[in-house]
Amino acid sequence: MATKVKTVGGSSGKVKAKKENVFHQRLASLTYSQACSMLGENGSRLIIEGSRLFCIERERDVFLGGDLLRIRVEDATLPNKVAIVSLTLQSNRQRQLRINCDSCEVACVHMGAALEYLLDSRTELGLAAPPDETVPLEHLTRDELMKRVVADRQKRAQDEAMQVRSASPDQPWTDYVVTSRTSGKTYRVSVQGFEPGQSQCTCPDFRTNQVEVCKHILNVHAKIKKRFNAVQLNTKFKPKRLTLRLSYKDQLGLLFQLPHRADPRVREIVGEACEKPIFDAQDAMTRISALEQMGNSLLIYPDAEAFIQRKLVQLNLQKECQLIRSDVKNHPLVTSLLKAKLLPYQLDGIAFCVGTGRAILADDMGLGKTIQAIGVAELLARLADIKRTLIVCPASLKSQWRSEIQRFSDRSVQIVLGSGAQRAEQYASNSFFTICNYEQVVRDLSAIETTQWDLIVLDEGQRIKNWESKTSNTIRQLESQFRLVLSGTPLENRLGELFTVVRFIDEHLLGPAYDFFHRHHVVDENGKTISYRRLDELRQRLKPILLRRTRSEVAKQLPERTDEIIRIEPTAEQLDISNAQLTVVAQILGKRFITEMDLLRLQKALLLARMACDSTFLIDQQEPEYSSKLERLHELLEGLLEDPTRKIVVFSEWRRMLDRIEGRLEGFGVDWVRLDGAVPQKRRGEIVAKFQNDPNCRAILMTNAGSTGLNLQAANTVINVDLPWNPAILEQRIARAYRMGQKQPVHIYKLVTTGNSIEERMLETLATKQELANAALEMSSDVSEVQMVSGMEDLRRRLEVILTPKQAMIDKSQQERVQQETISLVERRERVSQASGQLISAALSLAGQLIAQTTEKPADPIVVDALTEKLTQCVEADEHGRPQLKITLPDQSSLRGLAEMLSRLMNI
Repeated sequence: MATKVKTVGGSSGKVKAKKENVFHQRLASLTYSQACSMLGENGSRLIIEGSRLFCIERERDVFLGGDLLRIRVEDATLPNKVAIVSLTLQSNRQRQLRINCDSCEVACVHMGAALEYLLDSRTELGLAAPPDETVPLEHLTRDELMKRVVADRQKRAQDEAMQVRSASPDQPWTDYVVTSRTSGKTYRVSVQGFEPGQSQCTCPDFRTNQVEVCKHILNVHAKIKKRFNAVQLNTKFKPKRLTLRLSYKDQLGLLFQLPHRADPRVREIVGEACEKPIFDAQDAMTRISALEQMGNSLLIYPDAEAFIQRKLVQLNLQKECQLIRSDVKNHPLVTSLLKAKLLPYQLDGIAFCVGTGRAILADDMGLGKTIQAIGVAELLARLADIKRTLIVCPASLKSQWRSEIQRFSDRSVQIVLGSGAQRAEQYASNSFFTICNYEQVVRDLSAIETTQWDLIVLDEGQRIKNWESKTSNTIRQLESQFRLVLSGTPLENRLGELFTVVRFIDEHLLGPAYDFFHRHHVVDENGKTISYRRLDELRQRLKPILLRRTRSEVAKQLPERTDEIIRIEPTAEQLDISNAQLTVVAQILGKRFITEMDLLRLQKALLLARMACDSTFLIDQQEPEYSSKLERLHELLEGLLEDPTRKIVVFSEWRRMLDRIEGRLEGFGVDWVRLDGAVPQKRRGEIVAKFQNDPNCRAILMTNAGSTGLNLQAANTVINVDLPWNPAILEQRIARAYRMGQKQPVHIYKLVTTGNSIEERMLETLATKQELANAALEMSSDVSEVQMVSGMEDLRRRLEVILTPKQAMIDKSQQERVQQETISLVERRERVSQASGQLISAALSLAGQLIAQTTEKPADPIVVDALTEKLTQCVEADEHGRPQLKITLPDQSSLRGLAEMLSRLMNI
């Protein structure tokens, strides 16, 4: 039974909006120090260690009710592999928080992991809001706001323990190394005085808060005032050399600092750039060149050098990209940039993103954000000589990205998978493209940071929208000169989500968080947002870095029909079922003669293998359901339905799969209809009319029973959840929308389960059969002869192709797992072999004794010697020198007979 750990009250002393649920209020107001206190004197260590050891996922591991927060922590070292941590309220008057772990008797790392997740994910749990939303800072004047911001940092400087080391302990105005004992992070603080602008810090907050101060600077200031006397503090800092640094006040700019005895010619060259920042990198380079020609030694700080370098590179790229965008329709890169012809708007999008260097591409779904991202990387390779691109995407899209890269580009590509050591090697490889998922970034940050990335691409970039989540914070720590976010929905619910996504692209563009919310939020007296303002100003700020095109805007450029294959990795459970059924198919096909019963078994095995690609529920109707395809379909529908012009036809061969899809549609708040073989003929016209004419009816779910004879010109999207055997049926499905009278471009999606599944192999046979059909029907075909084969022979040929797996990248982690399983299996067989040998020896010994009891005649030594010699010829020694006697039995039934004989002998 788990014991209760030290508790702490939930009050933080801050004014909060009133909430009805006291438990949720306590969770929302819990501070880091209070969380540490709940775990006792080792609280900080347990939280840090728990965060490092365990990864908690919202949908899988977290339940939040009215009076209970339950967090599931997977721990392979535990007997049941899982620890359950619960947070509740005590029933006493103070209503304090209580934490328990069902696997530990005292405060533990599982509790630490749970509390760290709570502190990082309160917005995701609906327990907190983005910075400054819960307090009505929006009601303050500008001066009051600035005082509030500085006061907040002053309080943190006083409350947090920091270790400070001075570069020159005998003087106050020098550099200091500051280490936070809470986070463990270290920064450099340069102090030349106590006035604003006279101190610098390398921490992220100083770079972005625009108040020229941070908690590290204020902590150092306090220690300086205690350590040095008034005379030393009143002595002004006298710079000894000429320097160039970045100014983070208001707008990012370059600021020179002159030595206290500067040459008049130096003062003339620098001019006002020692008092007011300059923003033109070419202007700065002109002054730097003039100073160096005079023989002056100029110290350029690393952040200033990086700023200049980036600006100069970007100026050159802008010139090249402006030329491309001036005539995208006729530019040679339309056909020469990638291994496919680009549409004009796609080349324009590529040039826009390269020209700005860091951009958000927010095109509607289906307009080709992936191919544009690949084009951005290729154009940067040609114009800026980039070598490494990191693509961060949802885990379900990794294989899809690799397929698209191989389809459109000749660049090398690496998917990150396997153990921690293997992943570290993969990040460090020389591949041009490296593909990982968001969860891996959180686990592998140190390995990722050791590689110099030129371009980072975030697919489904809204994944970082929660400003306080671990994923968002980790992603924003990544460094690269060029950045690209792909998202059809960078703003889903709140304006703060857009702020967070933009922060990855340019942390200075929208200003600090307090200023952004003060500028654009309207709140009530409790700090609750009631509206947004100055959105026209926001659009102007975003214009240089955000590009969004809708389908209607580029409809004239779209082809009449676009086919897209979405490849989906199966779960282990789906793959196990599929492989088992394909093994049955292979065994049947290996027979010389196939009976009617074999054909029935063959059909059933193929059916189950295909069903497994959709969902395990189709086979056993049991929960939990394993279906990566349903998860990916959910994401696809979610994105498509956000476009009000989308009308979608969803096809599946199985009615039970349509049932599962209906469950997903219920959460989207849209209307849909369904047409399958169970729908009476007289009702079909009514169903089709509703889909065709009702703008609120956004989807129609169909089996192959609805694939012929229907006109659905209102549809502009067809999703094939699974593949039919016959390409003619596939085209019949598509023809419901892509037909005469269709005035819109039609987008066709084919969802294909990978991992050498039957669906992945069916793609090739479908394509081959379609080519043969074209050869017979198209007048331009060069094929003059087609061999006719029997139905069974044709089936054999098709299944041989399907059962021959494609060569794929080796999953090293799986390879290691299988090798270990193989070793265990060999050891198990060895134990069985030894036991069997002992059993046979004992049985034969018993038989000898029984025979001896029934006869007085002893065994003839000559006969025994002869038999022993003959048996020796059949014996082989194993690796340990033990004799192994191999016996060949006439058939399988003989083995059963031997076992029965031994059993009878042992029971006599």
